Amino acid sequence: MITHPEKILFPDDGITKGELASYYESIAPIMLPHISRRPITMERYPSGIGRKGFWQKDVSRGFPSWLERIEVPKKDGIVHHPLVTDTRSLLWVTNQNTITQHVWTSRAPKLHYPDVCVFDLDPANEDEPEVLRSAALALRDLLGELHLPCWVKTSGSKGFHIVVGLDGKSRMDDVAGFAHAVGTLLVKRDPDHLTQEFSKADRGGRIFVDTGRNGYSATFAAAYTVRAKRSAPVSAPCTWEEIEGGDVGPRTFTLRTMAERVAQAGDVWEEMPTRPESLRRSIDSLVGQEGRDK
Repeated sequence: MITHPEKILFPDDGITKGELASYYESIAPIMLPHISRRPITMERYPSGIGRKGFWQKDVSRGFPSWLERIEVPKKDGIVHHPLVTDTRSLLWVTNQNTITQHVWTSRAPKLHYPDVCVFDLDPANEDEPEVLRSAALALRDLLGELHLPCWVKTSGSKGFHIVVGLDGKSRMDDVAGFAHAVGTLLVKRDPDHLTQEFSKADRGGRIFVDTGRNGYSATFAAAYTVRAKRSAPVSAPCTWEEIEGGDVGPRTFTLRTMAERVAQAGDVWEEMPTRPESLRRSIDSLVGQEGRDK
């Protein structure tokens, strides 16, 4: 049950908590396979996005007995992350005024073995869509050279997320190291437009190739999640053809347009493959690429 469905969460658009919950209920059949059993960090806005929200990882009290959680050790204790396993748990998270679900790259119980590798292209400027598009395609092509098919989604914010499906047999540290090395090579090929500088002050207007989403306990915006921004944009899977044609931008899809989108395209990530082999072959290819690019 959704409490206070009349509450306005997006004041400029008149989008209520009830409308948000209806969206998540309708999208659940295609969203759940991508987020099921991934530890969740909830981005909550009890007073709507017009006021400051907060992020919540731990669910130690005030949760129903049926809600699955996973205990994650931390420096000074344990974090009890909620797990979304079905529509009911997705709606429970939503009822906490959670607009965005941020998820791990791994799933319970194998938290140290991710099944996706994520690259987040974060532009400093939103008025250079062609540069962003070219960066996404360059990353796709580089991953192709490394024998890694990849998939893309809008971030619902400023950039794109490029995702590689893994077999779940490589340790998180190895995946994170591999992702950083790929990012380094990508930046080396186009240093005028790309950077790995974490500090915004040092990016010089370039696109940040963020590979930090692959570290332990790091998160990324879930596929099909709504972002806490005007018009309620959605982090929506899309096709490389749409990127190539310039038909899709970071905020193209919204809560109110996703029903039509899904009716037309379905889940374009439905056939995202897992890797039948480990990253070993791709790591060997990466070493070769680095040598040729010197």
